Amino acid sequence: MNSDGNVSKLRTGGPTTGVWFVGARGSVATTAVAGCAAITAGLRPPTGMVTETAPFDGTGLPPLPALVFGGHDTADCPLPKRAEHLTGEGVLPHGLAAAVHAELAAADREIRPGGPLPGDTRGDEELISDFAADITAFRTRSAAARVVVVNVSSTEPLPAPDAVRLPASSLYAAAALRAGCSYVNFTPSTGLRTPALAAAAESSGLPHAGRDGKTGQTLLRAVLAPMFVQRALDVRAWSGTNLLGGGDGAALADPAAAAAKNAGKERVLAETLGHTPEGEVHIDEVPALGDHKTAWDHIVFDGFLGSRMILQTIWQGCDSALAAPLVLDLARLAARAHELGLAGPLPELGFYFKDPDAGPSGLSEQYTALLAFADRLREAK
Repeated sequence: MNSDGNVSKLRTGGPTTGVWFVGARGSVATTAVAGCAAITAGLRPPTGMVTETAPFDGTGLPPLPALVFGGHDTADCPLPKRAEHLTGEGVLPHGLAAAVHAELAAADREIRPGGPLPGDTRGDEELISDFAADITAFRTRSAAARVVVVNVSSTEPLPAPDAVRLPASSLYAAAALRAGCSYVNFTPSTGLRTPALAAAAESSGLPHAGRDGKTGQTLLRAVLAPMFVQRALDVRAWSGTNLLGGGDGAALADPAAAAAKNAGKERVLAETLGHTPEGEVHIDEVPALGDHKTAWDHIVFDGFLGSRMILQTIWQGCDSALAAPLVLDLARLAARAHELGLAGPLPELGFYFKDPDAGPSGLSEQYTALLAFADRLREAK
């Protein structure tokens, strides 16, 4: 990064890789941009980034200093100001926003208006074309070898079966394909998973991954559910509660959006246990929590001779700080897959998702698949 915050290929001695965020002024995107800059400058270690661990050495992933950022958003709060807000909420450490101000400002200059906003008269085709043009122009300006589009926007309700227009997440996904970009859906929103985009996704020759990042409660479920199966313990009920603040809490206060979110949470239990236990997941908005969340699970299971037992867990964490390293991992992995000409869904990245494209639901098996994918990338060099 030059002193004025402009992107420069000289920073890495090679081409850049673009990361185009849908929801570019949200907490996750802001934390990812700030975190990438902080790690690159040696201000912070890459805690939580699996791609920075030894098994990924020599895999040819784009280096963190080579990543440049832009995106779409309907919000207008500049990234430096958003980073200040996150500092006040305890997401970013004090002083970090000021230390990486130039990088945040450079990314903010590459954010374009999203949509459709109320009163927007553009149809789906025009919106897709406009979004794709924004992405293509970003790739040209940043001299990026390739661009990965990553959806980190607020959860949208599932579309009605008789909906005439595509949901916003699918408009952005279609724009990614049209611009020739790999695509990652870190949200529970529809994205590419609509019949209307199936043919385009298949014929694009582009890699794409996932739906709904696995950061907290479902991560723990993916560890615990196989334990019960392996120990032959019969799970009778599995109930949960999520207390959320910030933008995610506000979005998920909508029952339709919450239903989209819970679908992925339920999938890991049904696939791992072989049945869907009693119980539901409730999501409550608590604005005072800000970007932090609390997830509580209550598990009822039968032991030997039918003895009833209970396991309770509490997960308290900062959603953006949990998500940002995974987003950076996925951007690098998708970019490398694109570079190698891989196409279609990437089930090897199921480790990162509540609702992966395919493959096992248990975290251990997913991690094994991810390491095998790392070997594949390494051998392709």
